Amino acid sequence: MAGLVDLRSDTVTRPTPEMRKAMAYADVGDDVYGEDPTVKKLEQRVAELLGTEAALFVPTGTMANQIALRSHTRPGDEVIIGFGAHCWRHESGALAALGGLQTQTLGVDGMFTAAEVRAAFKAEDPYQAATKVVAIENTHNMAGGTVTPLPVLEEIWDGAKKAGLPVHLDGARIFNASVALGVPVRELTSGFSTVMFCLSKGLCAPAGSMIVGSRDLIDKARIYRKALGGGMRQAGVIAAAGLVALRNSPRRLHIDHENARFLAEGIAQIPQMSIDPAKVRTNIVICDCSKTGKTAVEFCEELYAHGIWAQDTALHSVRFVTHCDVDRAGMERALPLIRQVASNTKKAKA
Repeated sequence: MAGLVDLRSDTVTRPTPEMRKAMAYADVGDDVYGEDPTVKKLEQRVAELLGTEAALFVPTGTMANQIALRSHTRPGDEVIIGFGAHCWRHESGALAALGGLQTQTLGVDGMFTAAEVRAAFKAEDPYQAATKVVAIENTHNMAGGTVTPLPVLEEIWDGAKKAGLPVHLDGARIFNASVALGVPVRELTSGFSTVMFCLSKGLCAPAGSMIVGSRDLIDKARIYRKALGGGMRQAGVIAAAGLVALRNSPRRLHIDHENARFLAEGIAQIPQMSIDPAKVRTNIVICDCSKTGKTAVEFCEELYAHGIWAQDTALHSVRFVTHCDVDRAGMERALPLIRQVASNTKKAKA
């Protein structure tokens, strides 16, 4: 479609020319046997970057979250997690279906405090599921790219440590959080027992996510990866793109954030749309279209007809995600069309 502006997600990005070249000439082996040199290089690089003992390359972020949380628990245990978190809301019920886990949701806009964790904690008891792990999402997808500041994380880490609880990070976009906060990724992840992040979102690699943690935990995670069907063979072909992504993509993420703020501020000027641009901290823009009289599905369908692709996330919630394949000119093309669709309000039935 000519003039297409795809803002559904930062997962839609295409590999850069440097990634394609690296993939074409990647040195490969059988990773299930531990023989792929490019995968090993990626895992070593990630472990060094985050200051952990080991790392594991997996196909997807969903698999990474499920493996990590399963590594901390057994069926019947409870996970404390932020309300609306991806691994609670958007991973096909896998915590319950695959891990046999119960969840207790906390917080507003994806964030919660150490005090809330203390109040929610359940010890071993025959009558209730014991709390075994705390899971934090940073940035938080459903809240519009909300970032949890380091001091809040430090309080949760300290409280969890005193309670003997591991803390897992769903850091699908942790590099975006790092740029928004001006805090190195290593500091933002230093108190977590396990961290997952995606190479295929803001970092724009074509596939793959990482799990990091202690060597013993990653050894266990490798077994769960195999059990879930995540053991890949000549995986260096895609790991090579991940290495390029780590090297090049973080330093350009501020551009995505600037484009998201530009888009949010433009949408805020549309009378029929509701959004607080101050809440747009990273590359996710979520707005309310209820004043148009349309559902988010209807709104997105109309935008689609104009070559602007967005994602419905609730009844009247529309999401736009900026990324490396859409520049400022794309934002400037999208805004008047969003205004046009919004101004064409749908009258309520009598």
